[in-house]
Amino acid sequence: MSIASGYLPILIMIVLGIVLAGALSCIGLFLGPKLRGEVKETPFESGFLRNGMAGHRYDVKFYMTALVFLIFDVEVVFLYPWAVQVRELGWFGFVAASVFLGILVLGLAYDWKKGALNWE
Repeated sequence: MSIASGYLPILIMIVLGIVLAGALSCIGLFLGPKLRGEVKETPFESGFLRNGMAGHRYDVKFYMTALVFLIFDVEVVFLYPWAVQVRELGWFGFVAASVFLGILVLGLAYDWKKGALNWE
């Protein structure tokens, strides 16, 4: 078995994904509804209809929500490899993960105190 034949299933999946994505996009363009109107042409960003100046400021809550999401996203990304190797790492790995989780809990407590988790 050659190296190239080992990558053949991956190549087939990539080509199949590209072809399928292109075919479904074209089907949507041709068969989908083509409703045009004033409401459809109005710019819409982050749950608000745009009116006024082009560079208006967003509320800080959008950014705080994104930061809270990043905290928990990074937590999951770093804890998964630790959970897989927890027995081999021993106490050193447990202490390192505990320090990491402690820092994240401090960040969560800070966000909670600042009201980032309250949505009005």
